[in-house]
Amino acid sequence: MADHSASDDPVSDDTVARDLAAAAGERLLALRAGWSAGSGDPAELRHAGDRQSHEFLVAELQRLRPADAVLSEEGADDPARLAADRVWIVDPLDGTREFGEHGRADWAVHVALWQRGELTAGAVALPAQGKVLSTAAPRQARETTRTGDWAAGIDGRTIRLLVSRSRPPEFVHRLAEHLGAELVPMGSAGAKAAAVITGEADAYVHSGGQYEWDSAAPVAVARAAGLHASRIDGSPLRYNQSDPSVPDILISPAGLAPVLLAAIAGVRAATGAGRPAQAGSPLPTDSEL
Repeated sequence: MADHSASDDPVSDDTVARDLAAAAGERLLALRAGWSAGSGDPAELRHAGDRQSHEFLVAELQRLRPADAVLSEEGADDPARLAADRVWIVDPLDGTREFGEHGRADWAVHVALWQRGELTAGAVALPAQGKVLSTAAPRQARETTRTGDWAAGIDGRTIRLLVSRSRPPEFVHRLAEHLGAELVPMGSAGAKAAAVITGEADAYVHSGGQYEWDSAAPVAVARAAGLHASRIDGSPLRYNQSDPSVPDILISPAGLAPVLLAAIAGVRAATGAGRPAQAGSPLPTDSEL
């Protein structure tokens, strides 16, 4: 596919990601409000949200960036993306389970751009929280200045680790015990990354398996905010792969990352838990992340 250059369109990729995530989020809020008023089936609401948001995002990307490929959770995977220079990686509704639960705000819309091996733009919209975090206007993450012994946590308080609401991996419980950390369950991966950026939590650790659309936008936004993002063994996260599964992830302040990576390695060595998932291993559904 042909490359898109800045001269083709005055609107930057960062702005496209931000505006599309925000617009999709507004549509999801309207859909959810109408459904609540009619007391419809939550399962049907979740399905409608996934489908309508996907259709909107794909149509808009086709209009705004017609030469680019798209990888969406809700769409058929076109192998042609593997030869493309630019691929938009989107999760039209991350946290589908939470979207269908009245009053929950930890669901998101993810829009990210992969370009020649790197994530170059991204946005995470949190519609029910009235937030859009994006590379268009990166929000500097809270960074701790603590050094030395982390046994007492951060600035004298317990380290807070974000985990899946429904299936936190066993090794994360062991990691929390090792660090004396508090586990904080939360829905969407985008909501978790946002919580680390804003300082509501200190790190997001997951080893139960994900897909590229679950983490691409959160990672792009987290990195733009100055956070560390990697696999739980410290190796790089890679996107636009033939197998879109992402076995595990760590997002944290850069200063905390070495402590967490060392602790993770220690727990894995001692217990054998949290080993990277193998290709072809069953992965969780969106509602389990």
